[in-house]
Amino acid sequence: MNNNVKTNWSQFGTLVTVFFFWGFVAASNDILIPVFKKAFDLSQAESQLVSVAFYVAYTVGSLIYTGISAGIGGDILNKIGYKNGIALGLLISALGTLLFYPAANQGSFPLMISGLFIVGLGFSLQQIAANPLAIVMGDPKTGSQRLTMAGGINNFGTTIGPLLVSFAIFGSVASGNTEASIESVKVPYLILGLAFVLVAVFIKFSSVPNKIDLDKVTESEAESDDKILHKKSAFGYPQLVMGMIAIFLYVGVEVSTASNLPAYMEKYLGVATKDIAPYISLYWASLMIGRWSGAVGAFDVSADWKKKLKFVMPYVAFGIFLLVNSIAQHDITKFYIYAIVIAVMIIADIASKGNPAKMLLYFSLAGVIATGIGMLTTGMVSVYAFISVGLFCSTLWPCIFTLGITGLGKHTNQGSSLLIMMIMGGGIVSYLQGVLGDAIGIQGSYIVGILCFAYLAFYAISASKALKNQGIDLDKLTAEGGH
Repeated sequence: MNNNVKTNWSQFGTLVTVFFFWGFVAASNDILIPVFKKAFDLSQAESQLVSVAFYVAYTVGSLIYTGISAGIGGDILNKIGYKNGIALGLLISALGTLLFYPAANQGSFPLMISGLFIVGLGFSLQQIAANPLAIVMGDPKTGSQRLTMAGGINNFGTTIGPLLVSFAIFGSVASGNTEASIESVKVPYLILGLAFVLVAVFIKFSSVPNKIDLDKVTESEAESDDKILHKKSAFGYPQLVMGMIAIFLYVGVEVSTASNLPAYMEKYLGVATKDIAPYISLYWASLMIGRWSGAVGAFDVSADWKKKLKFVMPYVAFGIFLLVNSIAQHDITKFYIYAIVIAVMIIADIASKGNPAKMLLYFSLAGVIATGIGMLTTGMVSVYAFISVGLFCSTLWPCIFTLGITGLGKHTNQGSSLLIMMIMGGGIVSYLQGVLGDAIGIQGSYIVGILCFAYLAFYAISASKALKNQGIDLDKLTAEGGH
């Protein structure tokens, strides 16, 4: 591929519909956690089993994917096709939503999290197929920005998900009828299951490609063919192995920061459960805000327009958050101050110049600072500090994913599967922080987030060096991509 390759926007627009659903469900889990905690009398650690069930499903799904691929002597997606894999994953997720009906009727916590587990299984297959597709639907030099843009759509789902699910549940909570609030979960999730089926059919008959040539992508990334590594498996590439740990910790800090926030606000600020949704919505909207800024590099516009959009797009996304919450009749004036924090994120984004390693480094260091402020302050200052972690997590997924699979060639699908496997960090890190929260307090437990961000900063430096040894200079690559 060359610099004249343009993004296929019609195919890309179809693909990102699945990114929306991943975000909608993931963020909605943060609303289910405090409801289940009260309804089933759970400890903080036990309440995090919602996250454990959902995110560990990604690991199980990836292991199943790897096992079947080994059994049939070839990669599953190369056999059945990429868009067929996405459609199949959507149907698996739809089956998971069906469990919410008997689970709600019986008031069964195990059945509830079993349903979420099956939804996550379907998502794992969708992610293994969709992430590489997003990267190759155009010039590979803008693959990271394209994946960031898809993440922005994902976070539109995370922004409205908590609000819609909260609306479906908290009417019952406000009246003190906890059992009714559990039963009210089944209707929105059954509707979600129907949406999964409809999108599966839509994807199946769309123009989204079923096959992609991954070796050609690797050749276009490297400066010199003689430095390209040709390993027997993805495990032979240091950027992938270190990236697996990075994905584990990144998803862990992203999810655990949000999933423990309701308990923090209830205990330290006395905020009622039914009033927490706007703050959870802002956390996930923060990822949308950051990703809309990071996605500008993928636009087929002039360099001057890209500079302007770097400032405009984050505040457009913030405006969407304010609009949605205004429609939901929440007081949005208290969120205006957040515009200042967004400016800090924009500065870090511009400083990275589109280089995924630099962006990962700068945003990880900002995450350390934000989490530290949250731990050392009180009141709404600490709440906004923890929420701003969402801003600095915003572009980490596409940065890590791009760094992890760059240079893998024919092993890209295996590498993608291994990275998706490590999404289990969202559940495990959340659970560990919950255990630590029970032991030393919720605020002190956020030290877990600082440790996660520290490794991500280390990975940014190490992956860049590993790729340079393979003839892939990220500074030159992103400069050639027009960033």
